[in-house]
Amino acid sequence: MQKPIVIFDSGVGGLSIYQEIKNRLPGLPVIYCSDNEGFPYGPRPESEVIERTLHCLEKLADQYKPSLVTIACNTASTISLPGARTLLDIPVVGVVPAIKPAGLASKIGCIGLLATPGTVKRQYTDQLIRDFANHCKVIRVGSSELVQLAEDHLRGKVVDPDTLKAILSPFFKANPMPDCIVLGCTHFPLLKEQLQQVISADMTWVDSGEAIAHRVERLLDMESMLEIGIIEKGKTSDIFVYSGSNETVDDLVPALKQMGFEEIREL
Repeated sequence: MQKPIVIFDSGVGGLSIYQEIKNRLPGLPVIYCSDNEGFPYGPRPESEVIERTLHCLEKLADQYKPSLVTIACNTASTISLPGARTLLDIPVVGVVPAIKPAGLASKIGCIGLLATPGTVKRQYTDQLIRDFANHCKVIRVGSSELVQLAEDHLRGKVVDPDTLKAILSPFFKANPMPDCIVLGCTHFPLLKEQLQQVISADMTWVDSGEAIAHRVERLLDMESMLEIGIIEKGKTSDIFVYSGSNETVDDLVPALKQMGFEEIREL
């Protein structure tokens, strides 16, 4: 019998991680959970984020018996991982801003970090920069508005380019202007095409999706699981789970169906 993995986020941002995992592991069944009732996590107290994350993960683990959990939210990952790993007896993968690859990719020693205000200021982020980009100038831009714009985009709403330009303006004004920008929130890769269109300069965009997909593959030992039949090649019936009112997902249905979710249900 195929055991799914759980991908958890406060909203739809983790769908950028979902897409990377499915690109690499198309035969892996996925339960995606969006805690719409708690969205957004960024402005909430850390204790509340931890409580919501662990509550949802416990319910998901009891109901779906997953083989692995990915917390596809930078805010939740940086503060909830220890508790989640204590709570669950399966691997728990977190997401952190891709500072290390950005530091390696920059040719001018200047990178940008585009994340939520909480992630930009968090001590965990400071440590990542000290460890992996100490040789770089790092320009930090925190935006909660961009999170909502990504949610709106997936619901079919048009994103105003001028609004994106205003959010990115600290990068334009910087001297030097960074040549590599870290998308430090899983929501932001959903707007990568729109972001590219408002920055005319040659820019490298870096996020954590591919690295997370690699990590999941290694932890699950996919080759062995395919050999013994635990995982089967081919299409899977992925499930999108949400908390709160169904009104929060009604206008997401077209995008979710296009991504391959066969079922949408309440947590």
